[in-house]
Amino acid sequence: MKTKLGIIFGGKSVEHEISIITGNQAINAVNQEKYEIVPIYISKKGLMYTGKELLDLNSYKDMEALLKKITQITLVNDGKKINLVKFPTKVFGNNIINTIDVAIPTMHGTNGEDGAIQGYLEILGVPYAGCDILSSSVGMDKIMMRRVLKEANIPSLDYYAFYSLDYIDNQEKIMNTIEEKISYPVIVKAGNLGSSVGIKKAKDRTKLKEAIEYAIQFSDRVMVERAIEHLREINCSVIGDAIEATASECEEPFGSDEILSYNDKYMSGGSKKAGKTGGSKGINNSKNQGMASLDRKIPADITPKRKEEIQTLAIKTFKTLGCSGVSRIDFMIDKDTDELYVNEINTIPGALSFYLWQATNLEFNQEIDKLVELAFKRQRQREERTYSYDENILAMSGSGAIGTKGSKK
Repeated sequence: MKTKLGIIFGGKSVEHEISIITGNQAINAVNQEKYEIVPIYISKKGLMYTGKELLDLNSYKDMEALLKKITQITLVNDGKKINLVKFPTKVFGNNIINTIDVAIPTMHGTNGEDGAIQGYLEILGVPYAGCDILSSSVGMDKIMMRRVLKEANIPSLDYYAFYSLDYIDNQEKIMNTIEEKISYPVIVKAGNLGSSVGIKKAKDRTKLKEAIEYAIQFSDRVMVERAIEHLREINCSVIGDAIEATASECEEPFGSDEILSYNDKYMSGGSKKAGKTGGSKGINNSKNQGMASLDRKIPADITPKRKEEIQTLAIKTFKTLGCSGVSRIDFMIDKDTDELYVNEINTIPGALSFYLWQATNLEFNQEIDKLVELAFKRQRQREERTYSYDENILAMSGSGAIGTKGSKK
């Protein structure tokens, strides 16, 4: 019997469309002899849908027409299995459309990589691939991630962080502090967004003000760090869990800016000058590949020693943050000093980094198999834990507010 695999994509995020592309890439890569694909699309309004039309990327060109063809659902755990139930339910007839055995979230950004969808799936008891709530939320939050990396002595740039409301109240003070702590040029980042959204470079006070006011449109916290003027970016993916993890081949992406912009990553459509990007059955080599269409060189033109250093740091970062499934760790090299820094982690990387794993002799369908295996492994481990005591304290005599935690006599 085939495993029913739910691919979850979309969501209330500025990266909604990119998530659709990643979801479609995963769908096309699935070995359909092993799995029955159950597409689950979450709209920008947060509504959940399923339907065979979701399997075709071309369907999304007319969203209004697509929503009329697919069925709105909710997920329900009936104690035995996870059901896809029509919503609103009908009075007569069967409301159960399908079931899922395991899920792979491919939702980027807010509500996808920040632990929200992971928490929803955990409450339902759905085995799912990828990082858990904590590692997702820390990995998504640039400021918290940087603090954890510093604690673990993982090389990363010094930074200054502040709340958007504090900036509104004390603009001059915060800009003065930035200029004292970090010299120009600087990179200003929204605190908890991915895909280079909410990021700008500033070379003077005027541009700094513009960059901060741009970032606070996207987040209630802002991080400022020194900009590396002569920069190389090297990326490496990791697959596994806290016990055993493997690093992929390294890549060097090429963009038009010092830090790859959203347009560089997703709108450029690639170039004939790019190095090997890999491909996947059923996926056209076009803008619809998202991150997979980015100009890049695989393997990156680095020494074996530097490659080993990056792979070792990638695994250390992955394990330090408590990650699982597949992630991509982005590195920066200061070409003036040859110093290496961890920039960020993508806990649900664009295209699930399949192109990096193909370059490491792991095909996309095999990567999906590994993610499903890791999802079931974690679920088995969790089922072995104790979550409650057999004693019902509410049935015991004298139970009540007196003597409970935090009460006073």
